[in-house]
Amino acid sequence: MSLNLLDQPGFWQLAARAEKMNPSVIREILKVTEKPGIISFAGGLPSPRTFPVAEFAAACAKVLREDAHASLQYAASEGYGPLREMVAAALPWPAEASQVLITTGSQQGLDLLAKVLIDEGSRILVETPTYLGALQAFAPMQPEVVSVQSDDEGVVIDDLVGKSKGARFLYVLPNFQNPTGRTMTEARRAALSRRAAELGLPLVEDNPYGDLWFDAPPPAPMTARNPDGCVYLGSFSKVLAPGLRLGYLVAPKGLYPKLLQAKQAADLHSAGFNQRVVAEVMADGFLERHVPTIRALYKSQQGAMLAAMREHMPAGVSWNTPAGGMFLWARLPEGMDAVRLLPRAVEHNVAFVPGAAFYADHSDPRTLRLSFVTASVDEIKTGVAALAQAIRQAGKE
Repeated sequence: MSLNLLDQPGFWQLAARAEKMNPSVIREILKVTEKPGIISFAGGLPSPRTFPVAEFAAACAKVLREDAHASLQYAASEGYGPLREMVAAALPWPAEASQVLITTGSQQGLDLLAKVLIDEGSRILVETPTYLGALQAFAPMQPEVVSVQSDDEGVVIDDLVGKSKGARFLYVLPNFQNPTGRTMTEARRAALSRRAAELGLPLVEDNPYGDLWFDAPPPAPMTARNPDGCVYLGSFSKVLAPGLRLGYLVAPKGLYPKLLQAKQAADLHSAGFNQRVVAEVMADGFLERHVPTIRALYKSQQGAMLAAMREHMPAGVSWNTPAGGMFLWARLPEGMDAVRLLPRAVEHNVAFVPGAAFYADHSDPRTLRLSFVTASVDEIKTGVAALAQAIRQAGKE
């Protein structure tokens, strides 16, 4: 008979930080969407239709033909030099490649920042609501997470000032935010950058969706206004393919060495082969041709969802119209709860993410996030109609 050591008292003693780790609500919901026939508005997954498969096939063959040994060998923790140079050159402010750290997805950038900047009990500030993955990355370091009031224009400056004392940083997603899809206005960015500098409050600016604008690009990043007071996070997941697990951070020179040391301890380096393939794909300006096709597709899918919402949703349901990105943010009628609605929606073969998971505190149970980029136009029409029916039935209970 085998002995299960996990069942023995005191054999494995978890660290206090492990108790702070929680499963991703979104990942758990994605398991539900594997049920045949489910139309999923839940995952923030880029459309597979946007993956440049032919370009990757050609780049993989070239890298293996011309640079096989180096691409399959251990590599520098900072990342592949030519790719770092491409990232630095594309930034809308002067930055050096030596400030760019290639990460295993931008999610790793959040993890590295948490390890380097957060002590137990440290105050960190986030938007209301904010990205669930950031809350997960920060939680094991056992910070005091404080939500700053946010409106349609972004962070509310007066509330920020009142909560900023002793804060290690403010984490913000200014472009087509996950989960709400909102974009911080130019006026609010200017005010936030100025006030944060006056307060000595560092900013962590996460920008995975900034290239996915529909009609006009968003305002300049806040990092461009104060590079020494910000860390900037970016990703190749939304413009190339998430399976590559490649992102990057751009850090002030004084902070960079500690982030690099954290990266070395985490995984030595991100996949060198993947980095070379991405650099090869991007070498001839491919993104300038490719990203507009993603924008056009996502704009049409968002239009289909908005039209279906207007046609089918019952009175009392409200939603926004983001200027880009991958998500809509909706709110149920008074007295309803999105968590309780989800099982009924699944019975109608449609799934979404309840909004409560995206709040650090004082969550709004009536909110929900809808992703419009993975489902087809026909699936969007069918799924929204089914969701509306589920809402009507729940409202009668």
